[in-house]
Amino acid sequence: MSKFIYKISESAGQTKLQQLVHSIAEAINTGVLKVGDVLPSVNQLSAESGFSRDTVFKAYSILKQRNLIESAPQKGYFVAAESFKVFMLLDDFSAFKEQLYQSFRQNLPDTYSVDLLFHHYNHAVFNQLVQGSLGRYSMYVVMNIDHKTIEPILEKIDPNKLLILDMGKPENGKMNFILQDFYTSVKNCLEEGVSQLKKYNKLILVYEKKSTPHPAEIVPAVKSFCKKHEIKFENSKALNVQNIKKGQVYFVVRDADLVRVIKSCRSKKLKMGKDVGVLSYNDTPMKQIVGNGITVISADFEKMGKEAAVFVKDKQKVGKIYTPSFILRDSL
Repeated sequence: MSKFIYKISESAGQTKLQQLVHSIAEAINTGVLKVGDVLPSVNQLSAESGFSRDTVFKAYSILKQRNLIESAPQKGYFVAAESFKVFMLLDDFSAFKEQLYQSFRQNLPDTYSVDLLFHHYNHAVFNQLVQGSLGRYSMYVVMNIDHKTIEPILEKIDPNKLLILDMGKPENGKMNFILQDFYTSVKNCLEEGVSQLKKYNKLILVYEKKSTPHPAEIVPAVKSFCKKHEIKFENSKALNVQNIKKGQVYFVVRDADLVRVIKSCRSKKLKMGKDVGVLSYNDTPMKQIVGNGITVISADFEKMGKEAAVFVKDKQKVGKIYTPSFILRDSL
């Protein structure tokens, strides 16, 4: 055990018990401690590290509960058989996030276990969940809260074990990421559908920054496209179904607004794709069939989940910016 030194860092923001659990777990996950290595006895570790016997005993008990170490008569405590636990923190539960998760899970070996949690764009919850995960997992897959910055607490995770998904802007070159582009790609996707969009008199983007975490770059992107092609543009912060009328195309970000547009078209006997155009952000299986198909701008979340699984398995550095696709269906 001379190759592993237990340290207390007063600036770590953790109790001594948490620090001891974290340091041993990290040593196991990084291979400093290997399967079968014998750990010091409670008395020995207490004397060597300065931790109390009670703290050492509790730390060993927690590590046993996590199946990282085992104990046996005459042998004491030792590193258990290798286990692969993945911490996956997504922003919220939705149909396309379920696609991502299912793809991720299906592309991992059965020996890998995944703990799936959600932060719902709440910074306090995000920090609490990440803090509680430190040292407990072999790999970390996290959807960041903001698309321009990285949450500071993520710097506590070994960057070789961390993958940032969907939103963020890693600047130190150390973090792994698979992110979306929310400005240029939107304009490029709209260009693919320009002939369909120009059939309508006006494009109405239903978007309000406070009601959705979707990046606000979508507004200038759509506005720039409309200006280029001389299409009337309106950013409607709240959808007024009474104002839906023939000759308009609606670009919605939230699925709740999509449902309201579809219901309004049906009640007014307006045919989507002819009388009214409908364009939605983020694809789901339901959008492929409802109303004979809803046109979308969307990243491939199944592919994103698969590539996240490849990172977790291979542990090789990755840095990708995803370009969403324009998928034309009957609603436009």
